[in-house]
This record gives sequence, C-alpha cells and structure tokens, in this order.
Amino acid sequence: MYRGLKERLEQDGVVCAEGYLFELERRGYLQAGSFVPEVALENPEVLLQLHRDFWHAGSDVMVAFTYNGHREKLRIIGKENLLQPLNRQALHLAKTVAIEAEKLHGRERALTAGNISNTNIYNPGDKQSEKSVRAMFDEMVGWAADEGVDYMIAETLYYHGEARIALESIKSAGLPAVVTHGLMAENVLWDEMSVEESCKRLEDLGADVVGMNCFRGPRTMMPYLRRIRESVRCPVAALPVTYRTTEEHPTFFNLPDPGNTADLPLRTTFPTALDSLAATRYELAEWARQAYDTGIRYLGICCGNTPVHTRSVAEALGRKTPASRYSPDMSKQFLFGDDPTLAQHIAGRSEKA
Repeated sequence: MYRGLKERLEQDGVVCAEGYLFELERRGYLQAGSFVPEVALENPEVLLQLHRDFWHAGSDVMVAFTYNGHREKLRIIGKENLLQPLNRQALHLAKTVAIEAEKLHGRERALTAGNISNTNIYNPGDKQSEKSVRAMFDEMVGWAADEGVDYMIAETLYYHGEARIALESIKSAGLPAVVTHGLMAENVLWDEMSVEESCKRLEDLGADVVGMNCFRGPRTMMPYLRRIRESVRCPVAALPVTYRTTEEHPTFFNLPDPGNTADLPLRTTFPTALDSLAATRYELAEWARQAYDTGIRYLGICCGNTPVHTRSVAEALGRKTPASRYSPDMSKQFLFGDDPTLAQHIAGRSEKA
C-alpha cells in the first residue's frame, strides 16, 4: 500500500529528514559559504548514499537536494548552465531511493519532495525582484512536477511575500505544498509580519502544511510552533537545527562558544565551528515527543541533522526503523554493562574509568 502526504499526516504523521547541506559539507562534498548543491552532479553516489542513510534511519521523505540550487546561487558561482541538469539529477536521485524502499526492501515506498528555498534577492515592494523570484520558483517547480514528485517543500523563507510567491508557484503546478519559515533573531519575518500570521494567511491561500524550519534549535523554535499550531487548522511542520540556541541568541547565526580555544577564520561559529554547541540525540528525541504532543505531525531536523538524529526522532514517535537494529544497548559494554558473563573485575571499576 502506498500512502500520500495527506494520508500519512492523518494517520501517524510524517518524519522528514533535512540537513543535507551541513552533512555533505562535513563529509567533504560541498563548500561552506556558497553552499551550492553541486554534489548532485559531481558526486551523485554520495548523495544517493545520504538519501539511503536517512531512509534507513526512518525518514518518510526523500527531499530532492535542490536547496540553494536556484538560478541566483548558480549565477553567483558562474554556473547557470548547470541549473536544469543539477535540478533534474537531484530529483532523480531522491526518487530512486524513494522507490528502492519498496522494491528492494519490501517496505512502504518513501515520499519524494521537490524543494525550493529562500532566493536572497526578494525585496518587498520591488516588482522586479518579485518577478525574478517567481521565475526562479516556476522553473524549479516545473522540473519537479515533470519528475513526478509527491509534493513540494518551500522552505527557510524569512519574508511572507516570498513564501506567498512560492506557494502560488507550487499551486499553479497542481502539487501539495509544505511551506516553512526561517525566523531570524528579530522574532518577526522581515516584512514585519508574525510567523503565525503568515502561516494563517498561507493556509488560507491553499498551503497544505505550514510551519518552521532551520535557523532555530528546539528551545527557541518551540514557542513559535505553539503559536502556529493555535492559529491554523492544517498540519504544522517543525524542523529545527540541532544546535542549542538560547533566548539571547535565538538563531545559530551568532551563537557564541566561550569554551573554544582556537582562532576561528570566520566571523562567527556559524557555519563551521558549531560542533560543541550541538544538542544530543536525546534532547532532540525529547523535543520530538513534546512537539508531537502539541499536535505537530510533520517532524524532522534541519541543519546539523545526521541519520542518528533522524532515528531518534522516529523512535521518539514510537517507530521501529531499519536502523533501530543498531540502537544503543549498553548491556554488554565492558565497563557499564550488566550482562553476568562480563568480567566483573573490569565492570566493577566503571566509576574509576
């Protein structure tokens, strides 16, 4: 049986792994700074494996890695000629793994999602910028529709106006739309609208799922998620970053690390020195349970995500994933285990380890 996005949301919810950008940078296949997903063309086998790893960990969705794969980003690095090949290849790779789940593993086929994201050129009231943004979204949504995606994600949108254009583009292609905002540290969108008001308006315009992703960790995203949940009738999406953002520093862009002893080559810990500021898998699992209890049914992790984080979210919702076979079991660990066959003269020294 194959269930679409709507059916899964109505039944047991959706786990959606994002975070491809940071994870592929850590693996050495993407450049921090420009953050353009050339990996889809240069190292497709690496992207295929990451899709497989996220599915193995429990993601219901293979998100085509076209975040930042739009015309403006490729223009900046002088590679606009790669725009369509990159998009189509990323879409093909995501769908390949989505189908593998069923064909090779005998499990329910994963969903395939197309992806559009913040363009960084939208300027409220500037008709030319609006026209350019719409053209960028239209071409990417068109390729995604051609490749047969189940739905589109429009994400990390910090202007309501840009989110509206993204939604209109998706709906004009006849696809379901998940629209999520990235909320900066000023706590309102950059066209001076609250995130919950924007989500309500997007729902009224036909968005199937609204919510938030990126920029904020669980602690500083959750209050706004509650407001969104109270403001809309449709399903709500929540995909925080893995980092311990605070009220003083609500996004990961300016997180300080007082324990750092190295000279950082960049102005901030973002994006390459956030390691020591990460939440544990257990904190993310606790957040996922809390979010689900709040009524949020589309859950995942954005930047900083790894397969183990996705597995923790899925297991927090009561799921058993293929990767759950390898979930921690310390019973046979030589120092902390309680298996009676362990050498007790060793296990008994755990407090002195």
